[in-house]
Amino acid sequence: MKANFLIVVLSVTVVSLHNANGQSTNHPTPPNVDFTGVDTAAAGSTYVPMDSWIYPALDRLHALGYLDTAFLGLRPWTRLSIAHMLERDADRIETDTGNDEARDIYAAVLHEVQPDLDRVNGTLHPHADLESVYTVLRGIIGTPLRDSFHLGQSIIDDYGRPYEGGFNNYSGFSGRAEAGRFSLYFRGEFQHAPSAAGYSPALAAYLSNTVDSIPFAQNPVQDTIPEGPIATANDTRIMEAYLSYHLLGHEVSIGKSDHWMGPDQGASMLWSNNAEDIYDFEINRVEPFRIPLLSKLLGPFRYDFFVGSLKGHTYPNDPWVHVEKVSFKPTRDLEFGFDRMVIWGGKGHEPITLHTFLKSFFSFQNVSAAEKNSPQDPGARFGTFDFSYRLPFLRRWVTLYTDSLVHDDVSPISAPRRSGVHPGLYLARFPGMEHLDLRIEGANTEPTSHNNPDGSPINNGQFLYWETVQRQGPTNKGFLVGDWVGREGKGGQAWLTYHLSPQEDIQFMYRNAKAAKVFIPGGTTQNDYSVQVRKRVMKTIEILGTVQYEGWKAPIYLTGPQSDTTAAFQVTWFPNPR
Repeated sequence: MKANFLIVVLSVTVVSLHNANGQSTNHPTPPNVDFTGVDTAAAGSTYVPMDSWIYPALDRLHALGYLDTAFLGLRPWTRLSIAHMLERDADRIETDTGNDEARDIYAAVLHEVQPDLDRVNGTLHPHADLESVYTVLRGIIGTPLRDSFHLGQSIIDDYGRPYEGGFNNYSGFSGRAEAGRFSLYFRGEFQHAPSAAGYSPALAAYLSNTVDSIPFAQNPVQDTIPEGPIATANDTRIMEAYLSYHLLGHEVSIGKSDHWMGPDQGASMLWSNNAEDIYDFEINRVEPFRIPLLSKLLGPFRYDFFVGSLKGHTYPNDPWVHVEKVSFKPTRDLEFGFDRMVIWGGKGHEPITLHTFLKSFFSFQNVSAAEKNSPQDPGARFGTFDFSYRLPFLRRWVTLYTDSLVHDDVSPISAPRRSGVHPGLYLARFPGMEHLDLRIEGANTEPTSHNNPDGSPINNGQFLYWETVQRQGPTNKGFLVGDWVGREGKGGQAWLTYHLSPQEDIQFMYRNAKAAKVFIPGGTTQNDYSVQVRKRVMKTIEILGTVQYEGWKAPIYLTGPQSDTTAAFQVTWFPNPR
């Protein structure tokens, strides 16, 4: 299909930068750790959950010019892989007297993963730990949005937890165990959300019949449409649970675990934590790998593969999904990666067999409508390209990155006018205020190749995140697994953060999202403002408080401007501090 090329321009104004000299005695010296006994081929290790404080801390350490072997587009990371990243920069961080904050981050994260190093450097004795116990108290005044497939979400990247106006609560615990090459992780919680009015039958029927092209009469209950009345939720949910075996730098696992397939902080266009994790089989190369000759050009690389079932689909019912990604680091400052996701199968369409899996795995070309609607359908295919780059001369200050997504093409590089994009810019510090950082990201799922002459989109939401057969797209239990901006949307997000310590910060956030009027009659608009404070108490207690105000418009749902206010308070106990 023909279309216009979508160009995203991010301008950076370079100011005079001051490099501080000297070393403060108030900052700890990174401890000397013996990494020489670490055997990456024999030791199993659990992943660090994506909502851990460790990721923003390490992201900041990378933006300050360190952690050169980190792959930002392939997360989560295992505890031992994080230790190995720190190992490779230990000497440089210790001898760099101009950046005390980097030394603080290094020491805090190393302190967290030190037990794993001690275990590996010893005799690999089996052990089990109660990792955390937590409760989240969330109160919402007003009517929030919880429809990522159509009108938008008020609370994003929250594992698809239920929420409604009133009092919500999520209380749970996590634990892990390792024995030689084996590792086991579990996190479960009780979830409560109040009842709600939900969408009217008329609105639900319109969204199903007209927007999604799903016959509502034959599919009256759909997880992607929150039709009312919505009952009170009192559920026990397994958030993560997997058994893994470490083999030659890979974690081979089965169960339920996090996936974040892009360098952005606010969203990953292919797969994020916006929806509940799926049960899957995964082979993840958790340690960087080199191939003779190829790696001289492209540097070390990592890859990941997982396959599992999507829930909450009725058209067709219970399809499966497989995702593959490979990322390269040709230089210490540049990383780029390619993903592919295929949704295939489903009751009444085609069976889930080795034959249909292999057909979807190896199919890279368009097929006829007759084949799409037959048991030979290769599935709904999506591809992504992402990169992150610490800019020349500003490598300790500015990181540029982007994520992009295309449907029915191999890669956004081959079809840029058919692609959605999510670019970002991270300013790691300000002159004179080195603990302050700014991050800005945009989001656009309106490919310019699918616009009318007046610029309005012509797909009506039926392109990215939608497919003629798999019409509920990449969703799990009603929530998009990808970008919160949704279908035929535009928006952006910005964070201004002051870092009190590697584990503590004060953050202000703004988010905007708009859905096109030809997709949702009258369009939708969201403007979110929030402040968040994260604080540690006595090293074993983390307190996280958030207040968010949202103003939104969705005339198809409720007339006139609407608003909701969310206040959340989370207490987490870490029972095994070192």
